[in-house]
Amino acid sequence: MIGHVGDRPPTYDPEPTALPAAVPQELDGLVADTVLDGARYGTYTLRAASVRGDSARFRGEPRRDALLTARFGTDERALVLVAVATGARAADSAHLAATDACRWIGAAVGRSHARLSEDIRAGRRGDLKSGLNRLTDRTYGKLRARAAELGVGPQQYTAELRCLLLPADPDCRTRVFFGVGAGGLFRLRDGVWHDLEPQIPAVGDAGNAESPLEPPDPPAEPFRFRGSVARPGDALLLCSPGLAEPMRGERALSEELAARWATEETPGLVTFLADIQLRVKGYSDDRTGVGVWEA
Repeated sequence: MIGHVGDRPPTYDPEPTALPAAVPQELDGLVADTVLDGARYGTYTLRAASVRGDSARFRGEPRRDALLTARFGTDERALVLVAVATGARAADSAHLAATDACRWIGAAVGRSHARLSEDIRAGRRGDLKSGLNRLTDRTYGKLRARAAELGVGPQQYTAELRCLLLPADPDCRTRVFFGVGAGGLFRLRDGVWHDLEPQIPAVGDAGNAESPLEPPDPPAEPFRFRGSVARPGDALLLCSPGLAEPMRGERALSEELAARWATEETPGLVTFLADIQLRVKGYSDDRTGVGVWEA
């Protein structure tokens, strides 16, 4: 049974009710209510889940959040990418835009994974930031081109995009975050949550100064980047806006998750899914969470 925090349970039913409407010619555009994945490489264990929100479940709307987990390369040089995207609210193709954003950034990282893995292991922060900025800009350029093909405005076919790069090398504890738009990046250390949301440059700041190439038109939101070194016992949480907002706005949720995750044992897939779905009244959007536990 899916639990809740707070004095009262949310209004909506805790389980899926209505399915999104389907068109026979567009079945490849359907998205499942829930996606769950996990892995273990190097010193970390990965858990990832994306769940349709209570409101979308009640109204029969598709999940606007998309989740991609992918491994590129082999052995200690392998690189794991986790991408989380959220389509624009009230846009008919929001779920498709989110899926495209994950797919296109995934393909771009995959083609560059050998260089990215080398840069992470060598600690070349400047090269990483400028390179990932270019890949992200190109992804948003593709989204704008797709919007033009569909005959809609660019803000109707776009997505918030947040990613983690995790090297498989057990001697490398560097974890790299990058992306554009809203969401959350939190670290649980010694039982206490720390908000790691990167500071964005001020308006007019030359955000692409490190880039040797002229990138496509930048996305409306500034590029966000953070590299950090994990310690044994840390838990890193990357999340979409639907989970980030209650994490910041409802203390009971962050405290409950801290209590559940501040243990030596990493939650299993089913347990992690239940934790991500812990409900809070007033928060009914899709939820996507990616947890990384450090041994």
